[in-house]
Amino acid sequence: MKIKNEALSEKELDTLADTLDDISPSAMNLEMLDGLFCALICSPTLVPPSAYLPVIFGDDYSFSNEKQMTTFFELTMRHWNFIAAELLESLNNTNAYFPIIFVDENGIKQGNDWATGFMKGIELGHDGWDELMQDEEHGGSIIPILMLYHEHHPDEELRTPTLPPEGRDELFPIMIAGLVHIYRFFAPYRRTSTTTIRKTTSKVGRNDPCPCGSNRKYKHCCAMNQPTIH
Repeated sequence: MKIKNEALSEKELDTLADTLDDISPSAMNLEMLDGLFCALICSPTLVPPSAYLPVIFGDDYSFSNEKQMTTFFELTMRHWNFIAAELLESLNNTNAYFPIIFVDENGIKQGNDWATGFMKGIELGHDGWDELMQDEEHGGSIIPILMLYHEHHPDEELRTPTLPPEGRDELFPIMIAGLVHIYRFFAPYRRTSTTTIRKTTSKVGRNDPCPCGSNRKYKHCCAMNQPTIH
């Protein structure tokens, strides 16, 4: 069964956000997850779930029950496929994917968490990203993301100036356009078969190939790192 490419409803997004808050204090929030997925989908190299799931979960994570875990994976797969479908459409028309950016208590979109998630994705699929950053024509597409990522950097020498609210409003459309350019830049590197995630069975058998793409049996791969349920 193919996982739907439809956008998650507001209720489903809230459920996903609440689950991330619940499973671990160090888990990504929804905005970071969105940025991570965007980078991984744009990436010139395939990054398997076995590599990025620990980054999402953080340390000492646990699901409350099997239903919560199942719902979490269904929602994340659907959100991944929605992003992938929107970016794929951007190759042929002027459509763009609009990232999930939280609004703070002052009604201002910050975007730093999204940029942090995106940079985590670059770290996981690092091969090839240097080519984009060093490209004179296309390298500028990642600058808005780097600006947000470094805005609160702990190293003052690497920190970029704090953006005023009006500057942020001007930056986000440029960042969205840059995301499309990044996706297009790496299009020749990607295989169509890796664009979406498909759920072929309701349950993976222990002797079946692991869905993370490692080519190992499930029992010798991700089953050894199953999420803890208490």
